[in-house]
Amino acid sequence: MREPNLRLILCFVLLFATISGAGCSSQTSDAPLPVQGPPSTGVNNAALNGNYAFLFSGLTANGGVSSVYASVGRFTADGAGNLTNGELDTNTVAGAGAAQSFTGMYSIGNNNRGVMTLNFSSSSAKLAFVMLANGNPQFIEFDASGGAGTIGSGTMEKADTTSYSTARITGEYAFGAAGFDNAYNRAAIEGRFTSNGTGALANADGDVNSYGTDYPMIFTGANYTVSNTATGRGTMNLAFTFGGVPDSMNFVFYVVNSGKLFILESDPVTTATPLLNGIVVQQQMPKGGFTNASLNGNMVILLTGHSACGTVGGIPKTVVGLLTTDNSGALSLTYDENFCSAPRSVTDAAGTYSVAGNGRASIAVGGYALVAYLVKPNEVFLFVSDINVLFGAGEPQTAVSFTNTSLTGAYAGMATNPVGYEVTVFCGEFAANGGSMTGTEDIGAPSGPNPGVAFNATYSISPSPTNGRGVMTATSGTGGNIVFYMISPTKFVAISQSDPKPAILMFEAKN
Repeated sequence: MREPNLRLILCFVLLFATISGAGCSSQTSDAPLPVQGPPSTGVNNAALNGNYAFLFSGLTANGGVSSVYASVGRFTADGAGNLTNGELDTNTVAGAGAAQSFTGMYSIGNNNRGVMTLNFSSSSAKLAFVMLANGNPQFIEFDASGGAGTIGSGTMEKADTTSYSTARITGEYAFGAAGFDNAYNRAAIEGRFTSNGTGALANADGDVNSYGTDYPMIFTGANYTVSNTATGRGTMNLAFTFGGVPDSMNFVFYVVNSGKLFILESDPVTTATPLLNGIVVQQQMPKGGFTNASLNGNMVILLTGHSACGTVGGIPKTVVGLLTTDNSGALSLTYDENFCSAPRSVTDAAGTYSVAGNGRASIAVGGYALVAYLVKPNEVFLFVSDINVLFGAGEPQTAVSFTNTSLTGAYAGMATNPVGYEVTVFCGEFAANGGSMTGTEDIGAPSGPNPGVAFNATYSISPSPTNGRGVMTATSGTGGNIVFYMISPTKFVAISQSDPKPAILMFEAKN
């Protein structure tokens, strides 16, 4: 079993939206956007206005060889189609780029789909995005062509500039992250710490899935600083041992607000140092600490990892499901997975869990061991302690009985956290009427962007035996045969059961 000198980063992925955004800019392609691209009338440009931070996760390729790529950054949108004060940090196998400045332009059409161009000193990057109801965009990189360029997805979120200081990062925080090394081996971390607002991080605890083996992270030191109070850019260092091996990690982050940081591993990417990125979020710890009662009810889980199909490794694997806990240590899990073009469904697998006061939870179910860190009751970072390094999150499900009419209205959708260069990424706008869904997708693929693709599907949700589980059949657009789980009437997650290179699909109510 490999035991690399692992360096990690604190961050998070999705639970909470990841897409290719300003952070997605690979700066590797100067190809123009197709004229048939997302609407460019700019009638809704005012929807993007103010300061934003962004996070991106993806892969970049050239000459048929792909490798991990990630970025974080920030910009200011003027509500009229212009981006200023842009700053971007990147990391990839080829090396890191620190605090790269950019400007840009964007245009949002009447259906809240948009395009964005980021302009650097000697290159540019093209994005497609869609606006959520909360005013935050979800987006993909949209300029790969001919098997070269960057494929990925990310998120942009409104930034609170009053939080651009070391002193504002105070309290309890949880973190989670996943990524790859330079040989495409997968790793993940999750944990928690206490920040005192002066740059010191105490009470740190964490776990690392080191290419399939779970190790506790034994911290020996940790610190951070917001080094640029004008942009919200900062740095963080973690020192720890795992499996008896000492390690030290360096990160760059951008402040979203005092309760959230977008973080990127800034160390060189090697076989010993995987590139991980994600987020740090405020941990809402109950008075007296977490207990088994902090997990009580239904939680939708979403996980992405790697699988081996015969002698072929590095095949994307996705899992979505419903974890039901009883507040005293017993659980059941229903889930659907796709790997090696072989979808599988499991219903009501029995298991147990135990929650420590700091939020670390040990879970055993169906012969698997999982580790979670609670962000708040019924919300977690989560990974499976196996060679697939399945990593993701769990989010509390609204306590209602879901039916077809629960899935009604306008949604923004996207493919999140692709773990293979051939994964199809998209973002788009969709409308559901209680049994059918239509929409328009902008698709990013290695062969080139494919804008304005029509999506048509029918779906059905059964409240029993598994609340909120539904099936969907797409007759045009991406996905094919799809399984989805409702988190609430305004949010659901899905996986394709027919796509051989799947990703987690996230849908939320849109503007």
